[in-house]
Amino acid sequence: MEWTDVCPVAQLREGEPQVIYTDDYAIAVFRVGDDYYAVEDVCTHDGGELAGGDVEGCQVICPRHGARFDLKTGAALTPPAYEAIPTFQTRVKEGTVQVSDEPTG
Repeated sequence: MEWTDVCPVAQLREGEPQVIYTDDYAIAVFRVGDDYYAVEDVCTHDGGELAGGDVEGCQVICPRHGARFDLKTGAALTPPAYEAIPTFQTRVKEGTVQVSDEPTG
């Protein structure tokens, strides 16, 4: 597994996710308290981006149709989405938030 730098810890603020692009994915990285979560930045309902949605606790709300996803597991929590989104491991190394290049869930 490879790791990609997202941004310095101080730059990733709650409510302001960062999106990075790998060869295979657009990955939205969220800060919730002192934790970091990364999910594919694509709603499984209609393919819209999730990074522009509101975050409530550990849930991101799709800004297009209101589907909710669990940032920890990727599970679709409310219609109109029924399929989970891929999640990615995160870590902090030398003050930089990093994300894995392979989905975990």
